[in-house]
Amino acid sequence: MSKQQAFAQPLDLCEYALPYVRSIAPYQPGKPIAELAREMALKESDIIKLASNENPLGASPMALSAVRAALADAGRYPDGNGFDLKRSLAGHYRLTQDSIVLGNGSNDVLELAARAFLAPGTSAVYSQHAFAVYPLVTQAAGATGIEVPARDFGHDLEAMTAAIRGDTRIVFVANPNNPTGTWFAPDVVLAFLKRVPARVLVVLDEAYNEYLPAAEQADSARWVEHFPNLLVSRTFSKAYGLAGLRVGFGLAQAQVADLMNRVRQPFNVNSLAQAAAVGALEDDGFVRKSFELNQAGMLELTRGFKRLGVEWIPSRANFVSFRAGRANQVYQQLLKLGVIVRPIAAYAMPEHLRVTVGLESENQRFLAALERVLRGAS
Repeated sequence: MSKQQAFAQPLDLCEYALPYVRSIAPYQPGKPIAELAREMALKESDIIKLASNENPLGASPMALSAVRAALADAGRYPDGNGFDLKRSLAGHYRLTQDSIVLGNGSNDVLELAARAFLAPGTSAVYSQHAFAVYPLVTQAAGATGIEVPARDFGHDLEAMTAAIRGDTRIVFVANPNNPTGTWFAPDVVLAFLKRVPARVLVVLDEAYNEYLPAAEQADSARWVEHFPNLLVSRTFSKAYGLAGLRVGFGLAQAQVADLMNRVRQPFNVNSLAQAAAVGALEDDGFVRKSFELNQAGMLELTRGFKRLGVEWIPSRANFVSFRAGRANQVYQQLLKLGVIVRPIAAYAMPEHLRVTVGLESENQRFLAALERVLRGAS
């Protein structure tokens, strides 16, 4: 056989990839404004996006100021250890810097936990209707996912405890949960932590923590000091308004953080994101304004749902999921009106859509568009 003939032989390289990787269904983000504008021949300025739980106020002014100052050093690699950001976080949460793991968004923190603790022959427990990244990172590690049926669209913590097996290494808990917005009081979560075997890492995903009233927020950083098997995951993407810069962090005891840092990519959080996060962490006024806007917007949306006779799931985050019947049809009709919400059929909720709390004008436009669609469907 000649060399030319040898090179001509068909070869499907992907057949040699890991089977559990080939079977992954990729994460589907909310539709971008530019994409809808192209598809529907709409002006981008005429579109509102309420699909991705972004902060309608944008980024913290102090974060933006810090980014502008950091631009001068954009030609240099970022601090791979994130010293300034870790120092700010350590002061804010009263922990040592070696208890902090930085991530390219909190999704990265979840993946680092999976890479450090999961492998073929192990398992992870998570709830039905919980964040899609939990089964994704579990499957990517070759581990077995154990999905526990939800209770009233939220986590059934007793059933999740019972689902833990001898090979279970991680339990994922979102509080509040995405996409349902369900929530547990701190004492309920603390009781759950006490029941989980010490050999199992509890990943407590608190991406929407800042949208809870202060009296309802758990002091989970203090829990880290008492539970060696606890990892608290947080993000700057939501209340701090830094979704586009991708910066999150995990809080854990030093030995857990060390393992996660061993599998972390060098420079996984860029220099502008680090600077922005330091600035945002100091901007208490912006976070308070974001919380207050969200409280008012949530009331506006739920009053609108009540007026329209639409069922919704009470939410403690910056979004709310509502029953739309033929949800995909409603979703498509809303797109034609320049309103982007989020279908959540992939979360085993085919009759529901999720809408992010926006500015007052955005909330009103969404409700008007939803009323128009529902009247047209009746």
